[in-house]
Order: sequence, then C-alpha cells, then structure tokens
Amino acid sequence: MSHILSLIKKELRELLTPATILPIVIVALLFASLGGLTGGAVEDAVTAKPNIAIVNMDDGNFSQIYYEVIDELNATVVYNGSEQADIDHALAAMKSQGAMATLVIGPDYSSTIESGGRANITIYWNMVGTGMFSSMSTMPVEMLVGTVAANTTEVLIRSGMPEENPQNITSPVQYESTTFLGEKELVGVGPAEVSAFLQGQSFMMPLLIMIVIVMLGGIIISSMGQEKENKTLETLLTLPVSRTTIVSGKLIGSALVGLLFAGVYMLGMNYYMEGLMSMAQDMELAELKLGIAETAIVGLMVALAILCALGLCMILGAFAKNYKAAQSLTIPISFLAVIPFFVVMFTDFVNLPLMAQAILFIIPFTHPMMAMNNMLMGNYELVYYGIVYLVAFTLATVAITVRLYKSDILLTGLGTTISGGPLGRFLRKR
Repeated sequence: MSHILSLIKKELRELLTPATILPIVIVALLFASLGGLTGGAVEDAVTAKPNIAIVNMDDGNFSQIYYEVIDELNATVVYNGSEQADIDHALAAMKSQGAMATLVIGPDYSSTIESGGRANITIYWNMVGTGMFSSMSTMPVEMLVGTVAANTTEVLIRSGMPEENPQNITSPVQYESTTFLGEKELVGVGPAEVSAFLQGQSFMMPLLIMIVIVMLGGIIISSMGQEKENKTLETLLTLPVSRTTIVSGKLIGSALVGLLFAGVYMLGMNYYMEGLMSMAQDMELAELKLGIAETAIVGLMVALAILCALGLCMILGAFAKNYKAAQSLTIPISFLAVIPFFVVMFTDFVNLPLMAQAILFIIPFTHPMMAMNNMLMGNYELVYYGIVYLVAFTLATVAITVRLYKSDILLTGLGTTISGGPLGRFLRKR
C-alpha cells in the first residue's frame, strides 16, 4: 500500500506543476470575467432608455402613439422633425449626439392602418461598434417599436376594425432598416445582420492570430529548451562565431518561420473572406469588404505581431534550463494572446474604460486582432499607432535578446521553481 501511495505522490508532484495549474486557473478566471461582462452588458441593454431622433410626417392619430410610448418609456428625443427635409438633420443629430436610431414615419402611416393595412416606418440605426455587444444597443429601440405595435393592436381591437386581414391587426407595424457603421451606410440591413456578419470575420481573424502566436511560441521556446538539454547550444557557443551572429541567425531563421505562418494564415483568410463575401452579396454587406490597401495593412500587422511574439519567445527561451522548464514559459505568450482575443470578440476598443484601453494597447497582439474592425469604423489613427508600437516593440525585444545572449543566463538558465530559483538560493543562504 505504501508503494502505491508513493507512486501516486510522485505522479501528483510531476503533473501538478505551474505549467499545468496556471493555464486552468487563468482560463477559469477569464471565463468568469467574461460571464460578468456579458451579464452586465445584457442588463445594461435591457434597462437602457431609448435615445432616438424622430421625423413624423403623419398627422393622424396612430402616429401619436409613438409620443405616448416615448413618454411612457422616458425616452430621450435628440431631434423631432415633421418634414422630408428634416431627415438629414435628424441623422446628423443622431450621429453627433450618439443616439441609437432615427425613426421616420411616412405621411400615410395612420391612413394605412385605418384602412386595414400594415404601416411601414423606416429606422436608421446608429451602430457604434463591431463587437458582439454592439447590436445589443438596439434593444431599447426595438422595445419601443414593439410597444407601439402592441398599443396600436389594442386600439384596433377596441375600435372594431374589419377582420379581412387579421394579421395586420396583430402586427400593424413593420419597418425597413438602414444601418450606419462608421462612414458606411448599409441600406436594407439591420444591426443584427451586420453584427452576425462581422462576427464571422472578427471572430475568425483573432482566433487564427491567437493560434499562430501560441503555436509559434511553443515551438520556439521548446526548441531552445531542447538545445540546452541536448547541449547543442554549448557546442554552438564554442565555435569561433560571435554571439551576435548566433542571435541574428536564430532571429532570422525564426522570423522566416513566423512569416511563413503569416503567409499561410493570410492565404487561408483570403479564401475564407471570399466565401463570406459571396454569401453577403444579397445582403448588401459586400461594402464591408476591405480593399487591397487595407488587406495589406492587416497582413503587415500580422507579420509584425509574429515578430513581437518571436522576440518575446527568444527572451523567455533564454531562461529555460531544459525542455520541461520551457513548457511553463509558454504560458505568458498564450495568456497575452488569449486576452485580446476574447475582448475584441465581445466589444470594441474605443468603448472600453481608459485603463482597459491602456492594458490592451500594451499587449502587441491586440493590434492586428482589432485592425479590421478599426478600419471598418474609420479609426485609422489606432491602426497607424498600432503599427508604430509593433515596430518599436519588435526592436526593443531584439535588443534585449542580444544582451541576454551575451550573458551567462544563456547557459545557466533561470530556475522555474522556488527551490531551484534565485529565491530558493537566497533562502538557503539565510
């Protein structure tokens, strides 16, 4: 029995290491945070008061129900017009004041309902972001229009309207949508369709970037750990070659691997986007396709992000004493890739608090993940700042790598446990 317990303890010591425990804890905390963020976003969307502009060109009784519901829901009206020419002013007010939508009621609205027909209105949606939570901002307006339709149905039933078209009584109001996304005007498309389409690309791109970075980090750091464990690095350092040359060779070789990954990634994304756009032709969403210049910018940022990951991997790999120790050093790279992936998928950078923006901006992998959405929203300044930061980050990591490879840490590594690391040595001296 004692032998079994000893074997169990041995396996537990070998399996329950920081390399196995930390990823589970980090993922659990990440999902817990996302759960709270999702719940808070949904609650805010449900409880938010409608904030709209309205142009009512109808002088009948049924259009007055909108104002009754506006008062009932304590909605904010940023502009109130009554003529066709007021539509442009209403849209300008909607954009400048950040209103959710503009409702346009035609002159035959009430007469259509009174004759037993189904009235039409036009809703211009103001979509302020590309994340999953962005479409939730339309919920208060949809609730307002739904309440108007329900109240209209009640009035029709009480007035004993003819029942030739009962479906027009139960659904007396329908609307046509036009969505504004940044500077783009998408006619005939609602926020839900736009959000669903954007999720197809804003989910796949960060996901593939995350996969490439995590794979590259694991390969580079593990290879360096194997070099130390197999003593091939010591043999290399005994050759009449400067360490700067050795570092340069490793960086260039690893960079070529990273660029190969980026090329394969961009090729796959090109086929993916072509298929996505072919499905979007009938939805008037092809306008959201990036041009050649924008695609090139995204490709450049992906390559720079891979170089940043390479620099971090070379730095972390210098501290690995062996292959097993190298496995735990891949955790920071994976963690830095996972955080922006989930944040970009659910929300937008510009809608985050200032502190969260600062943290995400520091993480280099954030910039290529949000580049496409920023260009769709017209936030080119963030894209250009991101490129400058990625270049500076790459140069900094290369400089640090050169200094590390000229030090003794390259051979001795850094202990990854308390007993074997600097803290353990300090405690033993005490």
